[in-house]
Amino acid sequence: MHILIAIFGVLAAGAFWWYRLKVMNDAAGEIVDTVGRVRGSIRRKKIRRQNELSPLTAIDDPVVAAATLITAIVVDDVALSPGRESAIRKDIATIADPAKLDETLIYAKWAAMQIDDAAVVIDNLAPFLSRRLSSDEKEDLVSMIRRAALSEGPPLAALEQRMRRVRQKLGLQTN
Repeated sequence: MHILIAIFGVLAAGAFWWYRLKVMNDAAGEIVDTVGRVRGSIRRKKIRRQNELSPLTAIDDPVVAAATLITAIVVDDVALSPGRESAIRKDIATIADPAKLDETLIYAKWAAMQIDDAAVVIDNLAPFLSRRLSSDEKEDLVSMIRRAALSEGPPLAALEQRMRRVRQKLGLQTN
């Protein structure tokens, strides 16, 4: 009988420790799940912050960046007039691939409309353009902005301020 009690005691101890390990495994799994949810939340928050400026962060082509920058400056607190739109189209057509011209202009208008402040667009796109354009191309970009801004349409109150900021961000000498 004492052998049966010993076997029963060993089985009971084994079952007890198996149950304890199972509970600890479940607790560890919950901790891992919680850590995963926290990490996912942090990643989603980072992506959300990037997506606040997503129309700008998605730009990887200097032509699209230039078109977006020009469009953002000429629609700063005013509607895009047909004269300004045609001026932008004419200038961008000289540097863009003809097959991608319409796509470039549509994206530029959409991205410019998504961001309320032209200063944000300048701050995000001018450094990108500065790294990819030569000095002459930077001057051409400034000329394109001025031509589009001075074409037919309502006056732009902050044009000179925006132009100064663009020149600074592009690394050009400011007047």
